[in-house]
Amino acid sequence: MKWTSAAELTQQLLRLWQRGELLRLLVTEDAWEPRRLILKGPDTAQLSASFDSVRAWVAQLSNINGIRIQWREVNHRVVGAQRLPASIWVDSLEEAIALIGKEGETKRFKVLLELTRRRQPLLVDWMGSRPLQAMELERHWAALLDVVTWMAEHPRPGIYLRQIDIPGIHSKFIERYKAVLSELFDQVLPELAIAQQYKGVTQFSARYGFLDKPVGIRLRVLDPSLILLPGPTLPDITLDAASFAQLSIAVRQVFVTENETNFLAFPPVPGSIVVFGKGYGWDALGRANWLSNCRIYYWGDIDTHGFAILDQLRRRFGHVESLLMDRSTLDAHAQFWGREDRQVVYDLPCLTSAERSVFDELRDNRLGNGVRLEQEYVGYRCLMAALKQLSEVSGEFEPTN
Repeated sequence: MKWTSAAELTQQLLRLWQRGELLRLLVTEDAWEPRRLILKGPDTAQLSASFDSVRAWVAQLSNINGIRIQWREVNHRVVGAQRLPASIWVDSLEEAIALIGKEGETKRFKVLLELTRRRQPLLVDWMGSRPLQAMELERHWAALLDVVTWMAEHPRPGIYLRQIDIPGIHSKFIERYKAVLSELFDQVLPELAIAQQYKGVTQFSARYGFLDKPVGIRLRVLDPSLILLPGPTLPDITLDAASFAQLSIAVRQVFVTENETNFLAFPPVPGSIVVFGKGYGWDALGRANWLSNCRIYYWGDIDTHGFAILDQLRRRFGHVESLLMDRSTLDAHAQFWGREDRQVVYDLPCLTSAERSVFDELRDNRLGNGVRLEQEYVGYRCLMAALKQLSEVSGEFEPTN
């Protein structure tokens, strides 16, 4: 019989718990409104055909503590006058919590709530919006409040996370809980203490004024006449972004490549350096205004993400040219085509018409499902030929073996 069982009544209340609605009432202190639970019972035909089952069902519901049953009188022509449940109500929050066996969790949540009201009252609303998350953090909640209190007293501290000195709390704890701390900081800190343009766990330090590990820019000098440091004539150097931005060398061409092996094997080219791109994120490179006076060539994978990276770099340096990212290079290496699982599907406004044509073919899967050519499969001879062609066009440089 598809009549509402005691377990199904409990499940209705349990769903309220899982949505945080029951604990939220402890935060908002709103009065509990008696709640009517969904009830499906026997019809007239079932009353006579399954009379014993109906009696057992009524007895089961009658034995549930914490609910209020409204009854209806039925005068049946076969079984006579009967009294059946018409509706079921839960009249108090305490009864609802007891019915699902959550008294212990509720008691512990009240302790967390009282602690928060005493130490960081601005976080009470957060507990109301995420009560179950607060319960998941129960073991660490006092420590999280310690961090929030320290931060409120030291907004935008200008130090590394490892330098925070809170008894019993180490920097790895803060790193582990960056996501929730970001939500808590946003509730407590004044607006001026938050750099709103930085978002997400990866930009946690920048958002709240901590020092962050410097972004390294790795480059190789391709011309022995370009002296950056004493030592090897064609050094492999990693600089922080600020130092890279202050470089003052006679560079005329900058090549950017995504593959480390291609970066290491890039041939000598007069007046040039090659930069190891390492994917998205050109903020660090974009600080180097001197790059605006150089010819910049980007060599990435021939796939939708490769063109998206090119588009992003070109938004900072509009004169960037692509290298070996054309249809002829793609066709010449068809035997090495791979598959790109998650393609970029949005438009890339900074591509040239030729680049956009290849991008559209890839994005629309006209050449096959998720076709891609990773740059390490492009033959070295193709690179040498492309560099020679560039030298003939510009008259500025020619690669050497």
